[in-house]
Amino acid sequence: MNDAFVVSLLSVVPKHPTARFMGWNARLRLPAPLQRALLRWYVKAYKVDLTECEGSIEDYASLAEFFVRPLRPGVRPVDPDPDVLVSPVDARVHTFGRIEQGGFFQADGKKASIAELIGAGDPRCPAIGPQFAEKFEGGGFAVLYLSPRDYHRVHMPITGTLRSMTYIPGKLFSVNTTTAENVRSLFARNERAVCIFDTEAGPMAMILVGAMIVAGIETVWAGQVAPPPREITTRQYQETEAAPVLQKGEEMGRFKLGSTVILLFGKDQVDWLEQYEALTPTRLGEALARRR
Repeated sequence: MNDAFVVSLLSVVPKHPTARFMGWNARLRLPAPLQRALLRWYVKAYKVDLTECEGSIEDYASLAEFFVRPLRPGVRPVDPDPDVLVSPVDARVHTFGRIEQGGFFQADGKKASIAELIGAGDPRCPAIGPQFAEKFEGGGFAVLYLSPRDYHRVHMPITGTLRSMTYIPGKLFSVNTTTAENVRSLFARNERAVCIFDTEAGPMAMILVGAMIVAGIETVWAGQVAPPPREITTRQYQETEAAPVLQKGEEMGRFKLGSTVILLFGKDQVDWLEQYEALTPTRLGEALARRR
């Protein structure tokens, strides 16, 4: 199917009502035989490895519960090297590299703005001032795409102290290679939660990006942050306050299905490991980068 036609079709589909309707359906508690049949279909269709998750199909009362299933202890060991930053998710490395002239690559040859992505300079985002994007100039970015088969909880790549979280409403375009290559500023147009941390590798931004079939985004410190009322909301955690401190490998949030995590670091702070290239699979806890 022609990519331009697909993007045009996605542009006119009522994405928010569709996502919320799918989320409502995912939370439905069906009679046990129907629920088991549905989950078995999902497991087969997306090749989910049930040996890695806790419990069995019978332990999940809805699709929504299964989407955020926990892993068995020990199946995702976290690289213990203190200089290593680990993958925060099971995903594919969609793109990664160096932030230059205020931009990153959302797809091969398709550049997008860091400032637009994190809301820097937007008067509705008081925690992220107009100069904040400059903290990442010359630094590193990684775009990690979660598929429906993946574990949907998000963990810390490095120990960090939370400084702010900003929810930015937006569209809910599907996130895949076609949309990344054809929708301008795809991630900056979609609904997202921008989480800013202080770490030993300097400032780090973790952006949890929603998509068409994502029915919600949660964090461990604030609970559900999307979908809230359709307006920008910010929570700030100053140094004089009790800011959440999350350890490397600790859970920080989750998607109600799958989407994308984007990591940003400052100049001369991290080096991405050479074994990664576009669409390389990575798993939670595996070495993703090394701190300089």
